[in-house]
Amino acid sequence: MSLSPRFIAIILAFLISLITTSFLAFVEGVSKGMLFVTAISCFITSFFLVLYTVDILVFREVNKMYRTIHKLKMKDFNLAPRKKLIRESNPLKTINDEIFVYVTKKQKEIDELKKLELFRREFLADVSHEFKTPIFAAQGFIHTLLDGAMDDENVRERFLLKAARNLDSLDVLVKDLLVLSQMETGDIKMSIAPIDIRLLTMNIFSRLENIALDRNVSLKVKPDDLPEVWVKADADRLEQVMLNLIENAIKYGNEGGKVIVHFNEGKKYVEIAVRDNGPGIPYEHLNRIFERFYRVDKSRSKDIGGTGLGLAIVKHILNAHDTKIAVMSKPEKGTTFSFKLEKAYISLVNENGPQEPASQLNP
Repeated sequence: MSLSPRFIAIILAFLISLITTSFLAFVEGVSKGMLFVTAISCFITSFFLVLYTVDILVFREVNKMYRTIHKLKMKDFNLAPRKKLIRESNPLKTINDEIFVYVTKKQKEIDELKKLELFRREFLADVSHEFKTPIFAAQGFIHTLLDGAMDDENVRERFLLKAARNLDSLDVLVKDLLVLSQMETGDIKMSIAPIDIRLLTMNIFSRLENIALDRNVSLKVKPDDLPEVWVKADADRLEQVMLNLIENAIKYGNEGGKVIVHFNEGKKYVEIAVRDNGPGIPYEHLNRIFERFYRVDKSRSKDIGGTGLGLAIVKHILNAHDTKIAVMSKPEKGTTFSFKLEKAYISLVNENGPQEPASQLNP
């Protein structure tokens, strides 16, 4: 029902006129003409009085409040301007709805800021801790040498090697932080091109062969009958993704276990899954493993090595490819990381001209 000022004025004026005329009808000596004149006079007077009161003192003031709140919403939430006022509906209900929406969004914004502040504090604490460990270790070795151990050749060489290893790990940490920062700010652009991800995976297997042999972990690609798998991606960044996922699967899986990279082709996309049969990741940690410096088992992670930024970098690289990484894990049954990439179609060209698209990638 429309609750415009004019509609309200008509209803109230009619009721006032009706009540006044009804009471006058019981007074002796009042003619029908007088009743008619009274009814018309009351109606007109009441109509303009109520119209002025509702329109000037209520609706216009409420509209001013509405415009103020709407401007705040446009400024805070980047909303499109709305020219239509609220004269055709219940003004108090509308202004209440506007205030409720504004307060709700503001509360969400406040909650998000609190989360970001908590994340910032945790991040600063983690960065300080990660920097402190190699710096203090290298500092200790160097000061020991300066205090007199430098004269012993065996001690000197051993301490210098340890200091160098700690500084190397610090260098890796700084580089990972720089890459992550550039990914988050969009400074690193993806160079998308067709790439054979199966060949890339086999090359990574060769690079990680010694680590796999030390832990007696077998590396496999499935299905076995796929000679090549072409996708659209940035070759260097995709190599970084696969190297991180496969290396993590080897290091955090069981000794004597296996790591399988599975390619599942659809019509437009290829799903890539890296699976191990290790101890798995507890459910309460699954939502946080892509956070910077987050470690499921901190003591074990320190022994194995790594900066704690690998999965965060993987997440941002895949987001830059317009895809997301998913993780599934069951205790004592293993963990699977998976993501999708768009298929690439590679045509073979020989002396007789263009041939059919390569291998399994027929359109």
